[in-house]
Parts: sequence; C-alpha cells; structure tokens
Amino acid sequence: MPQNASRALQKAIFEALLADTALTALLGAGKIFDDVPQGVSFPYLTIGQASTRDWSTSTEEGAEHILTLQVWSKAAGRKTIQAIIQAVHDILHNAALTLEDHNLVNLRHEFTDLTRAKSGHAYHGLTRYRAVTEPAT
Repeated sequence: MPQNASRALQKAIFEALLADTALTALLGAGKIFDDVPQGVSFPYLTIGQASTRDWSTSTEEGAEHILTLQVWSKAAGRKTIQAIIQAVHDILHNAALTLEDHNLVNLRHEFTDLTRAKSGHAYHGLTRYRAVTEPAT
C-alpha cells in the first residue's frame, strides 16, 4: 500500500507543478524533472529524495511521505531561486491534490535550505514537504 500511495502522490505533485503557469514562467517550459537530462539549461526543478513510512492506526491504514524538491539556478544572487521556491510553496503547501486510489490527508511545507553550489557558479535550493495519505474508500 505505501508504495502505491507514494507513486500516486508523486504523480499528483508533478502534475500540479507542471500545470502552474507562474512556475512555468519562472523556470521555462519543460523544466521539472524526475531525472535530469544531460545538457539541460538552468533554472530547473527536480523531484529528489522521497521516503514513505507506515502511518496506520489500529483501525485505519495510512502512510507518511517525506518528499524533497530541488531547485537549481545560475542567476546572480538568490532572488530567482527564492521566487521559484515560493511558487512551489504556493502550489503545494496545504494543497488539496487528487490522488489515484488514495486520499491526501494533508500536504505541508517543512523547511527550505538555500546554498551556493560547490562549484560556486549556481545556487541550490532544497525544499521538503510532508504528506499523509490513506487508501480511498
């Protein structure tokens, strides 16, 4: 059950991000990836590490999901990356996404971390979300 919920959640998040015109204006079209193709131009967003845990009670099944999104930008300063992360927050925090065969109980932003990449030529933003799902009845 948790893996199906995880796939359904990732699909719904990916679709919500792709459908948002404000995010597309900041990133450019086709700049949200699960696996980044070689030679892609900056900025872009990747769906990063995800983990799922059993969150069942004695009477109800459920799963807790931790999902990390990563943003990469070569723009000078943090302004661009902060705008992209804010757009992602506006889309996902407390979103009422529709999941296949599952219900989304909640989806909440946990934290964001912005750093300069080790190369010194790009900024990296990491933002994490926590979701709870349950099987659809």
